[in-house]
Amino acid sequence: MKFYDVVIIGAGFSGIYMLYQCKQIGLSAVILEAAPGVGGTWYWNRYPGARCDIESVDYSYSFSPELDRDWVWTERYPAQAEILAYINHVVDRFDLRGDILLERRVSAMHFDERQSRWTLSADGEQLSAQYIVLATGLLSMPITPDIPGVESFKGKIYHTAQWPPEGVDFAGKKVGIIGTGSSGVQAIPVIAETAKHLTVFQRTASYAIPARNGPLPKEELDELKLTYADRRVATRNSAFGTYWSAYETNFVGALDSTPEEVEREYDLRWERGGYGFIAAFGDLLVNMEANKTAGDYLRRKVREIVKDPVTAEKLCPSESLPFGCKRLLITNGYYEAFNRDNVSLVNLPDDPIQRIEDGGIRTTSGLHDLDVLVFASGFDALTGTILKIDIKGVGGASLKDHWADGPRDYLGFMCAGFPNMFLINGPHAPGGNYVAIGEQMVEWVSRLLAHAKKNHIKTIATDITAEDEWLATIQKIATQLVAVSGCSSWFLGSNVPGKPRVLLVFFGSQGEFLRLNQECEKAGYKGLTLTKENEVAAN
Repeated sequence: MKFYDVVIIGAGFSGIYMLYQCKQIGLSAVILEAAPGVGGTWYWNRYPGARCDIESVDYSYSFSPELDRDWVWTERYPAQAEILAYINHVVDRFDLRGDILLERRVSAMHFDERQSRWTLSADGEQLSAQYIVLATGLLSMPITPDIPGVESFKGKIYHTAQWPPEGVDFAGKKVGIIGTGSSGVQAIPVIAETAKHLTVFQRTASYAIPARNGPLPKEELDELKLTYADRRVATRNSAFGTYWSAYETNFVGALDSTPEEVEREYDLRWERGGYGFIAAFGDLLVNMEANKTAGDYLRRKVREIVKDPVTAEKLCPSESLPFGCKRLLITNGYYEAFNRDNVSLVNLPDDPIQRIEDGGIRTTSGLHDLDVLVFASGFDALTGTILKIDIKGVGGASLKDHWADGPRDYLGFMCAGFPNMFLINGPHAPGGNYVAIGEQMVEWVSRLLAHAKKNHIKTIATDITAEDEWLATIQKIATQLVAVSGCSSWFLGSNVPGKPRVLLVFFGSQGEFLRLNQECEKAGYKGLTLTKENEVAAN
């Protein structure tokens, strides 16, 4: 058995940074990664059009000014291949690859109370660690809808989150794609360029904004780097860890503006593209009447772009769906794709899927002949990958049982009854720029582990009372947002049949989350119990 101070599960952005930080504070650490390569979601999601919806200069590490200076992003929104190249560059630049074990899927983690250590099983290998860091990723467990007959389909089947590295040739093929979330709206325009015909099966029409992606001129990037440090600080204290949430938020309310002012502001945000549309007015997410102005505007835009009025109406989000209820989609030619002769839309609420047959998908209206089927059907977000692991804490208690009614934790970091185990970008962390959020969380854990090392701490734990207080805090914050109440989205687990419908995300700002973390730390890690080595031995 191999012994480590820290075992990190997952080699995405957060896991890699956690390994870097462990080296800085002198802790022995290793990453266990199920994939054949590093990169997390950016290793697996290689589908056509795969691209980040956060701007490249924000969706990157901030811990190294030298890294910022040397790396050259080429586009406003980085494609999957460029992000993966960046992650591999970081791993090699900071000499981390030797401490990353690939193709090691963790199946079990059990806590030994006598030793205050965790024992892990990963593809037949046994490891022991004082601390576990779960950096498993919020979108890392793909789900496929349970449709009768899928095994009878004679063509090829792919999932956007399990895309073959060699790619897929759609030339001359009749393709069907199920799902119009982030992955679907990115893949659809690209697949349509070469497919003989593309049939899009839409479950829910969601709000979408053009990305306005394009090359990032070197002179613009060089100028940005002169104030990069200030930008990083501002984004960390912003709502979503991005430039627009730090600098482009309009605190004036839509209801405090004239109709002409509202239209002008929306036009400005639409032309600029990206998530800045959310920040057009300060009351969009807290007042339903203001919220409706955004929904009405975006429905008008769909009708302007899509030439066929019947298809346009199907692509318009329902007026009963609040703007911001689901993650806003950032697109590159999505609506325009439906103006192509080789693209058709099946709106599943009107024409439900009955079954999959050997030659395609049969809906109520008839058989849709297909050679290839693509599932862009999303993820069991935030908890799916974690609960696949047999995690047993104090007294052999199961994390699956502890989370039976939904995830419970303290500050998004720790769970009662599971000492020395930390979550990064897991349940009840903020949403937004997950690189910036992950960095913040990794640094908090790293400072805590450095404190524990210096003070000979053996066990770090939280309790039910701290969990209850944290859950009450996130619930109180969420009730202020009209878009959350009554919403069905992966933010609440409602995209997975049988999953408890509870808050999975901290709906406050990243800045507020940072403040709450700092308060805990300044108060001597309030809500945590830190037990020294001699005290553990005495027990």
